[in-house]
Amino acid sequence: MNNDTAHGARRTEAAFGEVYGTAPAGTWAAPGRVNLIGEHTDYNDGFVMPLALPHTTTAAAAPRTDGVLRLHSGNVKGGIVELRTDALRPAPDGGWAAYPAGVLWAMREAGLPVDGGADLHFDSVVPTGAGLSSSAALEVATALALNDLYGLGLDGQELARLAQRAENAFVGVPCGIMDQTASACCTEGHALLLDTRDLTRRQVPFDLAAAGLRLLVVDTRVQHELGDGAYAERRAGCERAARALGVRALRDVAYDGLRQALESLADEAAVRPLVRHIVTENRRVQEVMARLDAGDPRGIGPLLTAGHASLRDDFAVSCAELDLVVAAANEAGALGARMTGGGFGGSAIVLVEEAEAEAVGKAVTEAFAAAGHAAPRIFTAVPSAGARRLA
Repeated sequence: MNNDTAHGARRTEAAFGEVYGTAPAGTWAAPGRVNLIGEHTDYNDGFVMPLALPHTTTAAAAPRTDGVLRLHSGNVKGGIVELRTDALRPAPDGGWAAYPAGVLWAMREAGLPVDGGADLHFDSVVPTGAGLSSSAALEVATALALNDLYGLGLDGQELARLAQRAENAFVGVPCGIMDQTASACCTEGHALLLDTRDLTRRQVPFDLAAAGLRLLVVDTRVQHELGDGAYAERRAGCERAARALGVRALRDVAYDGLRQALESLADEAAVRPLVRHIVTENRRVQEVMARLDAGDPRGIGPLLTAGHASLRDDFAVSCAELDLVVAAANEAGALGARMTGGGFGGSAIVLVEEAEAEAVGKAVTEAFAAAGHAAPRIFTAVPSAGARRLA
């Protein structure tokens, strides 16, 4: 445990004591993530390649025996949210507390013995609304804490599935499995290649510093909200296209068969661009993997930029600020850049030579100022550990 993590654990433990008047039984952390490549492919049974960030949501928790779930956050104004475990119902407008409450609900629905409840206090340094999976970090931290408190013996992928069900069925966001799996299963120094159909995983060494490279995250500070219907609309369009093509999911449309597939959708013009993005994005994941396996991390740069163009033009989930990051960064000498996350705001990633990182960041900041946008937040993505117990 590094010094920052240890300090965060102590701070969360102390805050738990102040809120609940007793010491927690333990402290757990789950990270946010950036997705290197493979966007909107996860709910199409496709391939993704996220990496965990050092930014985490920390949860201090203690079990209860009276069927009460108490939730408190150091990041949200207000007091303790108190709920009955046997009265939990899906709550699309339940605010921040719906995410951890949904996890306990999903566990109960799965027949797991968590009826006794718990006290939980959360602290998070994962930026919210930035496309960095703050909701998944909150869910996975909760799931891991309850797993340990109740001795459930679940592994990371099982916890990720429960966290996804909480977000899908309880909160009402039809997300795929990528974010929760990244938060639960990533390892330090690696990106995670995930097949979202069979959930096979491969930890891919991702040491950009050793290659003289850096991956910048640019938080545009444009808040995105996946529950506003636009995300669900894209997912529904993909599912409609798969039905029209007679396949289980768009993952089953071969890259070499894309033209034929698009021609067969002549009467479904609205979904053709969605199909084109998913099929080509799955191909880009495979090409990024091939370049990393070949020891050519610089070669992934153009693939990132191509992915952004597809998300912008075919999937239509970018925005002016994200497009500006990509354009300004590439003009300043970046190797490649793209939006990351669900879109409609949030963050972009930029692959740069280490020696050019400062100049590229400055160019992006200056471009934002010239356009009248608030200054972006820029930091380096360091491949970090997934969810774990801290104390």
